Amino acid sequence: MILGGLALLGYVGWQFWGTNWQSQRQHEKVTNSLRTQWEQGGERLQPKYVPKGEASALIRIPAFGKNYVVPVLEGTTTDVLSRGYGHFRGTANPGEVGNYALAAHRVTHGEPLRRMPELRPGDTVIVETVDATYTYELDTDPNDLVIPFTGVWVLEPLPKNPEKGGPQPAQRPGQRLITLTTCSELFHTEDRMVAFGHLVGTEPRES
Repeated sequence: MILGGLALLGYVGWQFWGTNWQSQRQHEKVTNSLRTQWEQGGERLQPKYVPKGEASALIRIPAFGKNYVVPVLEGTTTDVLSRGYGHFRGTANPGEVGNYALAAHRVTHGEPLRRMPELRPGDTVIVETVDATYTYELDTDPNDLVIPFTGVWVLEPLPKNPEKGGPQPAQRPGQRLITLTTCSELFHTEDRMVAFGHLVGTEPRES
């Protein structure tokens, strides 16, 4: 029983501290690799051409500190989310008309969105790609929208909340949106916390 208890404690410790240490090293490795590739240039590095499982962008959220930089990878598999944000395949690419929808862990695996509940309307999310930097401004408070994991309406090009009066983007066609999703609680949950934002600025990357 003692050995079993120690093994369980070891597993829990690895999940909450070991995976964070490992993933933070992965974040740094992927970020540095992506920046090196960008310096070499090439159209194939644009997000729309990046294959599943590979990095396509970098995320900065000033509210989380000046050193906060996390890679975005294509797809939302377990492996992808252990290395950074995941971009839901089939949703818009950065800066495009539609909905650039992202997911990330709130606890374990680097915890990119652990502080998501601190975000408020007006906070910015900066998405850097090989050819441009896009600045999005959040429109909704993540604490106001918690949905079951089956709530795929938040991934639509123009998300419309099925609950009358619930948080949603402005219902204007042709918008360039961003959606952030993460677990609604620090411990196991199938519910998701969601925040919507819209594009407010585009700055071409210097060659």
